[in-house]
Amino acid sequence: MEKIGCKKLLLYPYAHLSSNLAKPSTAMALLKEMESGASDLEVSHSPFGWTKSYKLQVKGHPLAESSKVITKDSTGLKDDGELTSDALKGESKIRSIWKIMSTDGTMTNIADFNFTKNKNLEILAKYEAAKQRHVDEPPPHVALMKKMGIADYEPASDSGNMRFYPNGRLIKSLIERYVTDRVKEYGGYEVETPIMYDSEHPSMVSYFNRFPARQYNIDSEGKKLFLRFAACFGQFLMANQYQLSYKNLPYRLYELTRYSFRREQSGELVGLRRLRAFTMPDCHAFCKDIDQAVDEIKVRFDLSQSVLRELGIEESDYDMAIRFTEDFYHENKSAIEELVKKHGRPVLVEMWKEKFFYFVLKWEFNFVDNLGKASALSTDQIDVENGSRYNIDFVDDHNQKKNPVILHNSPSGAIERIIYVLLEKAAKEIKEGRKPQFPLWL
Repeated sequence: MEKIGCKKLLLYPYAHLSSNLAKPSTAMALLKEMESGASDLEVSHSPFGWTKSYKLQVKGHPLAESSKVITKDSTGLKDDGELTSDALKGESKIRSIWKIMSTDGTMTNIADFNFTKNKNLEILAKYEAAKQRHVDEPPPHVALMKKMGIADYEPASDSGNMRFYPNGRLIKSLIERYVTDRVKEYGGYEVETPIMYDSEHPSMVSYFNRFPARQYNIDSEGKKLFLRFAACFGQFLMANQYQLSYKNLPYRLYELTRYSFRREQSGELVGLRRLRAFTMPDCHAFCKDIDQAVDEIKVRFDLSQSVLRELGIEESDYDMAIRFTEDFYHENKSAIEELVKKHGRPVLVEMWKEKFFYFVLKWEFNFVDNLGKASALSTDQIDVENGSRYNIDFVDDHNQKKNPVILHNSPSGAIERIIYVLLEKAAKEIKEGRKPQFPLWL
């Protein structure tokens, strides 16, 4: 340009020469940087990312009629090819009211609550409000799980899929058997369901978009399958075939899933705290109405506390969060307050202005580790949608068919996460110069 005396520069992006393009925001940043570096010239740039033509031809029978709808995001795929549910996309847009509920039922704004005697609850409140799941350093249990020959990362697999050595497999099997025995004592009927499902099955499409999870996808003989992220739909499809009476309810189905699969974001994966393949005890109770569901959730709350206690996790080791819709709170205030009273300490409350997921209430026990990260253990939900979605019905006392209210309970949470909590507790005791106090069964 100097030789020919040209003062005008046109920056032209050859986007059409590649099928692997950067995001438009990256391209614009580069173009602007190049423009700013040529300040003594008259610089402009041509449009980019434009398709000059698009032609679609369908050759078929002369009398045939066809319709094809092409949308911006008809597949639900993100830029990286990951299938993302509507629930996950919209999770950040939920309108929530955050409070602290005391054991007497009073609700206090988080900013006004005195956390002096509840430091971990304060950490949990800040963690949940910020929704920052990424970790910057490995928590102490990672070194301990390797040193004790329990588990380690498997470089030949996907991230978040662990290998368990004989010590780890023994510990896992002991926890699995104990939790399963307790659920059977409670009245759960153990079943086994497939680990993969047809993503185009009508009930799957609908449920997937109501569940905040990322999934693994598989192509098999022209069929699009996904690895299950919970035992819910396997049990629901099974219950769809049952003939239930109100006299059978609550009816309880249980499965220990080895494994459930969720494609958690890579920055969140660390040790045994958050995995992409995990073992989850999953118990669903089919109830005739909300009143029966509320009574049943109290029983399962006690079961969950007892299971954790026997595994070596005391009530003082975790804090409780409870989430519900505003309407459900006003209609079932006393039941919610009873759960908080059972916990015996103030709890974190998230109240939704409207129902966003398939459930109207969810409680969970959260452990705060040595890095100040919170992880859910036991949990239960009151589901008011999936009875209808999966055409599960029972005959009521007036001989009318109705859809049940469904409870989703894991009395322990993921088995791997139980081991994580026990190791985090031991790591803290070692750091403080004390001998780690593992539970007697371990």
